[in-house]
Amino acid sequence: MAWTLMSKLIPLLLMFIWISTCRHWWYHAILIPIGMFIYQIIVILDDDLSFADQNEMFVLLPVMIIIIPSIYLVRARIFNRINTVTKSTQELEDELTFRPKSLWGKIKQYF
Repeated sequence: MAWTLMSKLIPLLLMFIWISTCRHWWYHAILIPIGMFIYQIIVILDDDLSFADQNEMFVLLPVMIIIIPSIYLVRARIFNRINTVTKSTQELEDELTFRPKSLWGKIKQYF
């Protein structure tokens, strides 16, 4: 159990570090594997092992329904500005990047 749990906790920790330090416009996509690892840890800690690593996609579907369209809309907004404005890609990415100053601001940004 320790091996299986560590194989989920270590990537989850790395994903949390990645999402907290990522400056790119697509960083919300990292929430999908984070949700998958959290669900897998819950399944590992559950006593009933008959359903381990099954039907994870159905549990993550509500998360993906919110995240994937929002990423597409941000991408469309970026490419719309690239086509209409003469700014560079880096300037547009800096303009669209939201940098909260506190932990609560970062959590509030997701909701």
